[in-house]
Amino acid sequence: MYYCCGLTDKGRPEHNEDAFLIRGSVRTEGGVQTALAEPFVIGLCDGVSGEQAGELASRSCLELLSKIEYSSRVNLKRRILDIHTAIAEQSVMQKSTANMQTTLCGIAVDENEGLHCFNVGDSRVYRYRGGTLEQLSRDQTLVQMLYDEGSISVEEKKNHTHRHIVMPVIGNLEAEPKPEVIVYPDGMRSGDVLLLCSDGLSDYVTTFEMEEILAKPKPLPKRIQELVVLALANGGNDNITIVAVVRYPKEVPVPDMKTPGSRTT
Repeated sequence: MYYCCGLTDKGRPEHNEDAFLIRGSVRTEGGVQTALAEPFVIGLCDGVSGEQAGELASRSCLELLSKIEYSSRVNLKRRILDIHTAIAEQSVMQKSTANMQTTLCGIAVDENEGLHCFNVGDSRVYRYRGGTLEQLSRDQTLVQMLYDEGSISVEEKKNHTHRHIVMPVIGNLEAEPKPEVIVYPDGMRSGDVLLLCSDGLSDYVTTFEMEEILAKPKPLPKRIQELVVLALANGGNDNITIVAVVRYPKEVPVPDMKTPGSRTT
C-alpha cells in the first residue's frame, strides 16, 4: 500500500500554470490525499512561463497521462512522446493555444512494485531516505548541460544567467523532447518519501531546508504545506506544487490526515 498527498498553490502570480495528477484526477488548486495500490502513475506539470496557455498545457498533459492503463508492459517513453504530439497538435488549432508547452515529471509503480521515474524539463523528483534528500530526476536545462560538460561549477549553476533556459518540453513545435525514464526494479523501501515538485519550490528552498522539514514528526500533508510556506517566505515568485508518496506495509492503515482546503479520497 502507498499513501500520497499533493498540494498546489498559485503563490504570488495571478494564475496557476502548475497541475498534478493523483489517482486519475488532475488538480489545479488546493490539496488531496489518498491511498494507492499498484499499478499507478503520479504526475506533475508546470506550464512554461511566457508561452500561451501554460495552464491549459499542464492540465491537458496530465489528463492524457491519466488515460494510460499502466503496467510493466507499457513503454512510458513512447507514451510521453505521444502526449507531446497531441499537445503540439492541439496548440496549432487556435491562436489562444499557440505554442503551449509544459514540463512533466512523475513516477509510475507497476504491478510488480517496480518504480519508474520520468522527466521532461526542470520539474523534479526527489527521494528522501534515511534523512538524506537525493534528486532522482535530471534537469533538462542549458545550465545542467554546461555542468555535465564541465564548463561550470556547482556554485555557478545556482546563479547562472541562463539557469531558467529549459530544453524542449511537452508541446514544443520546433524540437521533440527527450523524455528520461529511470527504472528502479526494487521499487520503494518502506519509509521512503518520493517528492515531486515544480521549480517554484526547488528554486527557493535548499536541499538542506527540505531535509529539515521532511525530518519533522508531522503528518506528511503538514510537511509539504510547510515547504510551500517556506518557499514564499524565501521570496518565491512562482506557482508551487508538491506531491509526496510514501510506502506503508499493507497492514498499516493510512492515517486520517486533512490538508487545509483539501479533500480525502
